[in-house]
Amino acid sequence: MLTPAPFFEDVAFGPPGGAAHWVTCRDGVRIRVGHWRPEGAVRGTVLLFPGRTEFIEKYGDAAGEFAARGYATLAVDWRGQGLADRLTEDRRIGHVLRFTDYQQDVAAVLQAAEALGLPRPWHLLGHSMGGGIGLRAAMDGMVVQSCVFTGPMWGIYMSPLMRPMGWTLAYAGPAVGMGLRLPPSTRYESYVTALPFEGNTLTTDRTMYERMRLQLERHPELGLGGPSLVWLREALAECRALAQRPSPALPCLTILGAREKIVDCDAVRARMRAWPMGELDIVHGAEHEVMMETPAIRRHVFDRMVALFDAAALAPPAARSA
Repeated sequence: MLTPAPFFEDVAFGPPGGAAHWVTCRDGVRIRVGHWRPEGAVRGTVLLFPGRTEFIEKYGDAAGEFAARGYATLAVDWRGQGLADRLTEDRRIGHVLRFTDYQQDVAAVLQAAEALGLPRPWHLLGHSMGGGIGLRAAMDGMVVQSCVFTGPMWGIYMSPLMRPMGWTLAYAGPAVGMGLRLPPSTRYESYVTALPFEGNTLTTDRTMYERMRLQLERHPELGLGGPSLVWLREALAECRALAQRPSPALPCLTILGAREKIVDCDAVRARMRAWPMGELDIVHGAEHEVMMETPAIRRHVFDRMVALFDAAALAPPAARSA
């Protein structure tokens, strides 16, 4: 059942008609979904799975790009972030009990898309953590016509020196009652409010970075800091589990910034080399947030995405991998 939820149009910078609803998952966790449906003929719907720390309003600009190209958009506040139920008393900590719990959110998102009557065909777009969640959902048979991933979290970047320590902390910390501690180098404050534009690892576009800061300054309740050690343990285990499974039989485009420093680029390249209907697009000059980069990069990214959606909509549904 959908009930109206707050929607901060003042910082969404999206097309007209945006709205949000509460949805309750099977385990009782309440999440928030937001959607934009352009007027006139609509060629389909983009199911946009955001990354860790993110929230619906951050993707208003992306919804505008899709609306201009004839597509509706639905985005989600995953459990533990945005206005969805937080899973710890300290709401600054990103936390999940099991990474597969996000699949309950996916099920609720699909139910919401159905209840809202969002136009088919549906296409998956997963960014960062949402790329890991979306990949599992697609592997498990989520009914979409195609999938796009940007900076997908199919592995978490750690330097060779830090990798053994990261894995050890992720497993040893929760085992000794420190599961809600933050990993080293992370902080309780949101990344964009804690750090200046100079030297950031998200975007080379100052205007987009300042927009991210403005969203959290006006609505600090959307903010989220670093992940818990439990989240890190679960994320690392999920990346390892996904790497053992074949790619789904779907047309796929993955877009990776050439300056990517957050996800494991080797894991992305390995996945895409083995994806029969997949293509990897490395975008020169881009950081992690390719949808929030310079205007020229954004134009390239959204044109490439919609070209795949359009082509996939004309093709007969493919048989899915087991």
